[in-house]
Amino acid sequence: MSPLQSFFALIPLELPSLRIPDNTQLILSAVACLGVVRVIFWAYSPNSKSGLPLPPSPPTWRLQGHLLPLHKPFLTIAGWIDEYGPLITIRSRFERIVIIGRYKAAVEIMENQGKFLADRPPMIAAGEMFSGGMSIAFIPFVDRFRRMRRALHSHLQPKAAEAYQPLQMSHAKNVVLGVLDNPHNVRHHVVTYAATTIMKIAFGKNTPTSATDSEVIEMHQMVGMVGRILRPGAYLVDSIPWLRYLPWYGRDLKLWFERAKKLNLGLLNRVREQMQSNEDIGPSFAKYMLENSQSYGLAETEVAFLGGAFFGAGSDTTSASIFTVLMAAAYFPEEQAKVQAELDAVTGRHRVPTFADQGSLPRLQAFISEALRWRPVASTGLAHRTTKEPLAQMMIWSNQENYCIPAGTTVFGNHWSISRDPDVYPEPYAFKPQRWINEQGGLRDDLKFFIYGFGRRVCPGQHVANRSVFITALLIIWAYKLTLDPTKPLESMGFMAGSVPDVLPCTLEFEKRIPETELRNMMQHYPEVV
Repeated sequence: MSPLQSFFALIPLELPSLRIPDNTQLILSAVACLGVVRVIFWAYSPNSKSGLPLPPSPPTWRLQGHLLPLHKPFLTIAGWIDEYGPLITIRSRFERIVIIGRYKAAVEIMENQGKFLADRPPMIAAGEMFSGGMSIAFIPFVDRFRRMRRALHSHLQPKAAEAYQPLQMSHAKNVVLGVLDNPHNVRHHVVTYAATTIMKIAFGKNTPTSATDSEVIEMHQMVGMVGRILRPGAYLVDSIPWLRYLPWYGRDLKLWFERAKKLNLGLLNRVREQMQSNEDIGPSFAKYMLENSQSYGLAETEVAFLGGAFFGAGSDTTSASIFTVLMAAAYFPEEQAKVQAELDAVTGRHRVPTFADQGSLPRLQAFISEALRWRPVASTGLAHRTTKEPLAQMMIWSNQENYCIPAGTTVFGNHWSISRDPDVYPEPYAFKPQRWINEQGGLRDDLKFFIYGFGRRVCPGQHVANRSVFITALLIIWAYKLTLDPTKPLESMGFMAGSVPDVLPCTLEFEKRIPETELRNMMQHYPEVV
């Protein structure tokens, strides 16, 4: 008896009239083939269920879909965007993925129609097994996400983020002193800045150095583990979802979840104990949530994982953003000189600049914006998923076609291609901070770049992150002239994975603009927050 016939033999005896014909296996095999054909047809079909066309797709005859290189896939995607238009459809096996690669499309679809793109595609290994459904980065657009999101927004809105400026200034001055003491270990200084600042903001924890603190080390390990889990094909459960129900499958992922839970709850409980002892620990997200948890309907574990999300989402990307700005300063010395001329005019070299000077430094802010457009730290963007098919209302393009993205489609806003939109950023491959300056010499308010994502999935920590990048770049560029070591390798795209590699892709050299004794004295009298 064949497996198919065995299946029919299990049909209840209450159906005695059912007769299995001799050609049952042939019929069912044909039906199965038709199902496969239907899936393949759906994957290859140029139209959605509405009858409207999908965005155009580069040709491929590979059964598994389009081939993207592991190294710098955004360059291949950029070539397709240039050839086929602002939206393209690619296939990964039998899944269709839409990639948005132009500014206007990103605004009209991912910003203005963001309610249709607030979901995430299923990420079982990372989102369910490793994170236990607690990581806001992977949570689908469900009630838990909305509650977590509301809590983050209330604490990280611009006015609330200002409370952390003294802390950021204090840690940024430590980067200047660190470079003064050991200019060859700038990676350590910047990574320590990001880690210690975020741990203080998230859990009120003082961390003198990220290199020896066991909790920071464990946090970094977890961030690295997420990167490995998200690599295509790393875990079979993302292709065969029912594997997660097998008790022996993914034990390593479950153990990592328990480690994360123990660490995050331990950090949260420490804040609670400090509050109960009336210890003055300053502002932090954990303290705020313990004081206001009833307002958001979040369980203790959800609050703890939200605090942990600060580190996961912000530590590496903040470090990479700071390094990108510093690398750009060394890579484009003439633009660095213009920024330093502005600094000298506003603060001189005998007063250390602060956040209070920000409004008087449009050229520095333009330089930062251009650096993060030039080498975006999240080049491919993060995956969104459509939750509704809005038919013709969703996208209309100059070729007079209405493109439709069907429900359940994975959508990426490709930061690299968007940053190369020649209609918005003329001469997109040139480094031109002036493009961010208006005719009156101030910052333009009609131009932006989506470094923190799109719509309802935009990073809620963007205001804190912006301040970290600004104050660190401000103090370093004020204190030092940066150059590149011409004898060492340079890979200007080395920070575009959103992390800082163990070996930096460039070697920065720092020439003091202020005598060392004077610089050290001014830094030691700069605001100190513990």
